[in-house]
Amino acid sequence: QVQLVESGGGLVQPGGSLRLSCAASGIMFSTYDMGWYRRAPGKQRALVARINFGHGTDYADSVKGRFTISRDNAKNTVYLQMNSLKPEDMAVYFCTAAHMFYNYWGQGTQVTVSS
Repeated sequence: QVQLVESGGGLVQPGGSLRLSCAASGIMFSTYDMGWYRRAPGKQRALVARINFGHGTDYADSVKGRFTISRDNAKNTVYLQMNSLKPEDMAVYFCTAAHMFYNYWGQGTQVTVSS
């Protein structure tokens, strides 16, 4: 059974930082492309960042220079370091795992940016 379990969300003030984690099980993690998406209130789910099995990365323009995605294949975990958070970053953040015809999603973790 495939599981993606996100953690690390919460309430942070503008300008603050959070690190999200996504622990994967039931997949050969090192072969999967991993990603983070978010769904802000009233908006569709959108890509935030992704990291492929070769550690190549891709970011949404809105988070470039502020967010960093990384992975630890030994721990089957992908991370999203979020710095300089803005109110518009507030959303539910979802972890994804993709490989060929397979695509899995986590349940999401809430990030609230507010003073």
